[in-house]
Amino acid sequence: MTQTVADVLNLIKEKNIRMVDIRFTDPFGMWHHFSISSREFSEDSFEEGLGFDGSSIRGFQTIDQSDMILLPDPTTAFIDPIFKIPTLVLIADIYDPITRASYNKDPRLTAKRAEAYLAQTGIGDTIFIGPEAEFFLFNDVRYGGGINSSFYFVDSSEGWWNSGKELSQLGPNLGAQIPPKGGYFPVPPADSLQDVRTQMVLTMEDIGLNIEVHHHEVATAGQCEIDLRFDTLLTMADAVMKYKYVVKNVARQNGLTATFMPKPLFADNGSGMHVHQSIWKGGETAMFDENGYAGLSDTARYYIGGLLKHAPAILAFAAPSTNSYKRLVPGYEAPINLVYSQRNRSAICRIPMYSGSPKAKRVEFRAPDPSANPYLAFSAMLMAGLDGVKNQIDPGTPLDKDLYDLPPEEAAEITNTPGTLSAVLDALEDDHEFLLQGDVFSKALIDSYIEYKREAEVDAVRLRPHPHEFALYFDI
Repeated sequence: MTQTVADVLNLIKEKNIRMVDIRFTDPFGMWHHFSISSREFSEDSFEEGLGFDGSSIRGFQTIDQSDMILLPDPTTAFIDPIFKIPTLVLIADIYDPITRASYNKDPRLTAKRAEAYLAQTGIGDTIFIGPEAEFFLFNDVRYGGGINSSFYFVDSSEGWWNSGKELSQLGPNLGAQIPPKGGYFPVPPADSLQDVRTQMVLTMEDIGLNIEVHHHEVATAGQCEIDLRFDTLLTMADAVMKYKYVVKNVARQNGLTATFMPKPLFADNGSGMHVHQSIWKGGETAMFDENGYAGLSDTARYYIGGLLKHAPAILAFAAPSTNSYKRLVPGYEAPINLVYSQRNRSAICRIPMYSGSPKAKRVEFRAPDPSANPYLAFSAMLMAGLDGVKNQIDPGTPLDKDLYDLPPEEAAEITNTPGTLSAVLDALEDDHEFLLQGDVFSKALIDSYIEYKREAEVDAVRLRPHPHEFALYFDI
């Protein structure tokens, strides 16, 4: 692993790198980049920074304050696996060019501040994060709309709707399409994407990511999962950005298109990003107590209490799209119940019980999805958990039942996650003091994030007629 500026400069010479690609993330999780010739890249690039127009990035600067600089982080260097020309990638942090202060809307610096705040609390010195990001691979995607039209269409050779398709340009229909909710772990030929996922995994490993497992997921039509091995918060957030980049580009190389949109299909399971997390201190886990429920320590229980209390606000970052709330509904294995439980995938906080080792003790927060900005989502979860520990927030009694099949009187007593993006943005507006502790999140970031989401996403969807409304109301 590259560690120093000197290491990066030596790598450029040794590998005959021709271009250096600088990348950073906007508040909404999109990776941006520009490239400079390796001849123009030097030690000064790390010290003085590289300028860019902050007013052209959504959620960042106004035009009168547009000049910003990027300081590349040498520890993030990797050789891009997609470009034909040898290119070195560096992830950068954002700073003000005049004051040289860290930018208070930079998601990556928010993650750095979150890790620093954990150490300041004394509760722990390390948080490990293990996300399980799911995605779909489609053969075809079309969408569009205007003042008088709106449509989308996705297709997959695995899609159950193709089970009755006649001979086409692609050849005969050979069957083996996957029924809705029937895609968990089938072998080929039903799972037609093994080699593509393996190519993704090998590409990820080539750029330094550690992969535990890959497999087909529950839904029809090419739903997949590749699991990253747990790591520290900032490192894992960087890894998720690399992960999504590789998935999208290897899919394209294979004539497929990848989407991390949480609910692209009606009436089948959506794509989540369950996030495993554990606090450690001095090389020992703070989450384990052999006498506690499911082996949980008081620290772990209070951490869960913080997640449950602040879940609606967390979801503004962790399930941040209008489409997220097509997934967070009953009936599709979606974790909408604000309770915790061991082994139980119907609870929003699950305690995995695969291993009895204290080192494996962790909490899995199941509501996030892969449309999230990982820097902000992981940081928000950590800040909520720390608030729970600091204030000893009791998570209540665990509920070891199938929460999707409770009697109505019991179900009525359980609080659910909010049902819309608008509702979680309201929750964030009302409940964000826990995020401001230690100056981890800035009020400016939260305010601009809420404003953009409401105007560019909530209102944009709310104001447009929905295609299904024509089926419901055109002939009324």
